[in-house]
Amino acid sequence: MSKKFYIATDHAGYAVKAYVKEIVTNLGHEIIDLGPDSADRVDYPDFAKKCAEAVLADEGSFGILICGTGIGISISANKVKGIRAALCHDHYTAKLTRQHNDANILCFGERVVGKGVIEEMIEVFANTEFEGGRHAGRVAKIEACAFGTNLE
Repeated sequence: MSKKFYIATDHAGYAVKAYVKEIVTNLGHEIIDLGPDSADRVDYPDFAKKCAEAVLADEGSFGILICGTGIGISISANKVKGIRAALCHDHYTAKLTRQHNDANILCFGERVVGKGVIEEMIEVFANTEFEGGRHAGRVAKIEACAFGTNLE
């Protein structure tokens, strides 16, 4: 089943963005690039918010956020109510965050993971469904902790 992904980076994640877009497209999914359009310095919270809000506005869609380490951009995205952005480092964490946490945004660091790992993470994230069951109550508790969408 084809899915829609939104992607955004900061300057430290820009170099791998074209590769990620190619992976998503080759897997048969749609990808929408939310910027930036160059490797010029930008602030990752701005792009995290843009992606998070796009995912929330488009039910059933997912996001991919990339910065140097994945840390700052994932923290920023998780400030938006309804977002469960997961910082992943391998296929195992990408799989479990979909199965157990119903993550809607995959985050990683361009400076942390290589292209082979990136491909594995995207493939498993795109093809893994939320298990629900005992995990649904935990996700509901996560959502109860979210306060708003203002990152400014």
